[in-house]
Amino acid sequence: MDKEELAPHVSEISRVLGNKVEASAIEKELDTYLNLYRVSLETAKRSVVKKLGGDPNALANGVRKSIGELGNNEQSVDLLVKVLSANRKEIEQNGEARPLIYGMMGDESGNIAYTAWDADRFQLERGQAILIRNAYTKEYNGKAQLNLGNRATIEPRPLDSVKLPEGSEIPSYGPTVAKVADLMEGMNSVTISGRVLSVEMRKIETPAGTKTVWSGMMADDTGKVQYSAWHDFELKKDETLNIRGGYVRSWRGIPQLNFGERAEVIRIKPQFGNESELSKPKPRGISELEMVGGAVDVLVSGIVVDVKKGSGLIMRCPQCNRLVQKGMCRIHGKVEGQPDLRIKAVVDDGAGALTAVLNKEITEELVGITLQESLREAKEAMNPEIVREKIEERLLARPIEVRGNVTSDDYGLMMIVSEAHLVVPEVRGDAARLLSELEGAQ
Repeated sequence: MDKEELAPHVSEISRVLGNKVEASAIEKELDTYLNLYRVSLETAKRSVVKKLGGDPNALANGVRKSIGELGNNEQSVDLLVKVLSANRKEIEQNGEARPLIYGMMGDESGNIAYTAWDADRFQLERGQAILIRNAYTKEYNGKAQLNLGNRATIEPRPLDSVKLPEGSEIPSYGPTVAKVADLMEGMNSVTISGRVLSVEMRKIETPAGTKTVWSGMMADDTGKVQYSAWHDFELKKDETLNIRGGYVRSWRGIPQLNFGERAEVIRIKPQFGNESELSKPKPRGISELEMVGGAVDVLVSGIVVDVKKGSGLIMRCPQCNRLVQKGMCRIHGKVEGQPDLRIKAVVDDGAGALTAVLNKEITEELVGITLQESLREAKEAMNPEIVREKIEERLLARPIEVRGNVTSDDYGLMMIVSEAHLVVPEVRGDAARLLSELEGAQ
């Protein structure tokens, strides 16, 4: 191996040794083991680390793969990727707040959701090209998700070292002319045009005192977004605006547009449809939603690939409406649960998957079984699980279209469904086209 090929391995050994040994000394030792003793690269690295007083087990032993090659339960993999999004949040673990970073990464073979479990150790930023060593994957909703644990390391790489599929390059953080569907956490200096669908003035408490904020919904021809104006721009419903100098922050993964007194708000001629047209949901792909983090009022089409546990007949707390398990509410203790129906279905569109949650009314309409019928059947069978099995029988492997708000967290995408219907294939039209083709071939 030449000096350039040895460089990343010298860097890794130096890291394991706490950067206390000169790179030239490491390189000399490594070259001796490889060329004089003729051992494998991994054996050479471990031998050098041990000889110089380090712990060989601290070395990454990952196998280099592309995203498209990853399985659901991989261990110790290396990846050269580009960070498509990097969102920070805190979770509670053992009574303590633990910061993490989650989002999407990509390479030429595809995209993958990731979680870096130590936000202080992994300095990830959208647009970076990085080499990840010693990561692992876990399965969620039938898809592999990448995890950066305490054994993982990252190394910066030149931006042009990672190519994304044509048309999927991400915009920079600089001044950006964007559509609603392009908005994602962390974007600054955004220029965007849209029609105001609603305006509401409210007062909120901040560390600097009481502030007035004007919020509501805006829309363009790609979708809807919630906005917050931190200055009185005298916004009015139905006017069309061009906003320059906005920025994007997310709530539960859903991008939200913000603009303050430094922003420029210009009234422009209407460029989009009327309120009725703009209020209709826009179709979105699941991988696109994974990249931006979520969205307001969208349409997703796919196949039901799983009906999850917790679907069917459930019991809810009469006080807080939370799920009751074995007669216990985690907030109010022992309660007399009230029966309810719901579906938690995994919908896959071929490029990604999300969990769709359907309430009682939508479940009854979609599946054709009422709450009272469910109670009766569960009582007769002495098994409430029979309701979930019935739902699974009617929905599994069926094409479906769902409408709602899509949020995201470290478990993936979730839609709270407002409308749903099974998609019936156009058999008659397909049959006519096939008959025409057959007749033409004769």
